[in-house]
Amino acid sequence: MQTFLTLLISGLVIGGIYGLIALGYSLIYRASGLMSFAQGDMVTLGAYLGIFYYVWLGLPILVALVLTFITAFLFGMALERGVIRTLLKKNVIPIYIVLATIAVSYIIQNLAQAVFGSTTQWFPQVFPVANLTLFGVTNQTEAYASFVISIILMIALHLFMTKTKFGTAMRGSAMDPLAAESCGINTSLSTGITWGLAASIASLAGMMLGPMYGVFTTLGSTIGRKGFAGAVVGGYGNMYGAMIGGLLLGLAETFVAGYIDGTYKNQIAYIILIVFLFVKPTGIFNEKAIQDV
Repeated sequence: MQTFLTLLISGLVIGGIYGLIALGYSLIYRASGLMSFAQGDMVTLGAYLGIFYYVWLGLPILVALVLTFITAFLFGMALERGVIRTLLKKNVIPIYIVLATIAVSYIIQNLAQAVFGSTTQWFPQVFPVANLTLFGVTNQTEAYASFVISIILMIALHLFMTKTKFGTAMRGSAMDPLAAESCGINTSLSTGITWGLAASIASLAGMMLGPMYGVFTTLGSTIGRKGFAGAVVGGYGNMYGAMIGGLLLGLAETFVAGYIDGTYKNQIAYIILIVFLFVKPTGIFNEKAIQDV
């Protein structure tokens, strides 16, 4: 029983991290109709920004957290304005947007290596209490915090997208930009804010992951791919689906490693992704592509 609880809590913790990243993918797609494969490396960006503000400058953790959030937000908006919007104005095919975001992800990795070096950076504990024990299972406080933050952000983003005028405007801009503009919606602003929010969310994940795994240039790439898989499994573009999908993958990984073989741990997420693409491509929450809505 204790082994089961240990695996369950560990799976929920890592699944919460996947879900947090999946939220960013779903937010971008839900509000702009686009896909970004730079989202994982926004996690890396957030972790290094945390190192810069918290460790190098010695700022209080809350100040470092706010500055990291703001910096990532501005970076996300700059990415949308400088790269994505420029390509959209040229009426390129959607795959070019995907390729551009892949290029941006490698630029982030290489810039991080140039500034911070290739060795893993040590990130101090964020919370005064290093570890927490729940039901006899001890984990770092940041691990539990990332799960709680994921749930809070999921609910907040869903309410924002469905219950506020600006959230409705963002979804309208994604569905039909021309019609949205004719109704007085500033599609340029709403899309830029979407990309900024997605980058900020990923940066929070980076701040949480830093004390657990250290900070290195490929921190977000592997986890980002699993976050993307979680978003697809849950229903791409659905906030609750992103969280459920991330949790499902985290639990599957953990239980496979615990009861079968750890060798398959990093494969199970992609196996589940392939199965869902064949059997239920709309995901758990039956989320349709924006073009089909």
